[in-house]
Amino acid sequence: MSISDSTIQRYTHADPDVRLMLRVRDDDAAAFEELMLRYQNRLVSLMAHLTGKRDIAEDLAQDVFLRVYRARKRYVPGSKFSTWLFTIANNVASNALRTLSRRKEVNVTAKPDDSSFNPVVASATAASALMPTRQLDKSEMQEAVLAAIDTLNERQRLAVLLAKFEHMSYEDIGEVMEMTPQAIKSLLARARGKLREALTPYVDHGQKVDG
Repeated sequence: MSISDSTIQRYTHADPDVRLMLRVRDDDAAAFEELMLRYQNRLVSLMAHLTGKRDIAEDLAQDVFLRVYRARKRYVPGSKFSTWLFTIANNVASNALRTLSRRKEVNVTAKPDDSSFNPVVASATAASALMPTRQLDKSEMQEAVLAAIDTLNERQRLAVLLAKFEHMSYEDIGEVMEMTPQAIKSLLARARGKLREALTPYVDHGQKVDG
């Protein structure tokens, strides 16, 4: 699909990361390093949440950046840079999850094995729309929310992470996941409902969440 000149100008003007990527297209190594600094931790965190393994997440993040660099000469700003980047990341993660599933080497819904999950724990708690009715231990609540997130399927988990951790709009998430904004809205509603369902027995009665 061709991208109009007005669209290119709009995103170039509005998004500093697009301007960095255009410099990368012109073989500016410093611009590529700056993009990596801006997105490295975010990509690793996302991949860790999706695969459950920090070491695998780091490798996948490097794969994403490698694909970005290889595609630099074909880059045309038809969306926010972050949307374009996370579209690549989604493809990389999907391929990795299929490989992991076939090999049966890891549980792809396992919890990430480091503390980088904490920001999303807070976001997912907010997404569940739960107001605790009893005083909850922070680490105990974190474990419960992690288990609740494990109840989400891959698409729901990715949508929640992009919405709550990356603060993406329905439209941008839809572009990443190749779905309509309305479908993303419905997907997130189901995900929040499932989080509420999983967490309510724990919040109300202290029952363990089955992830």
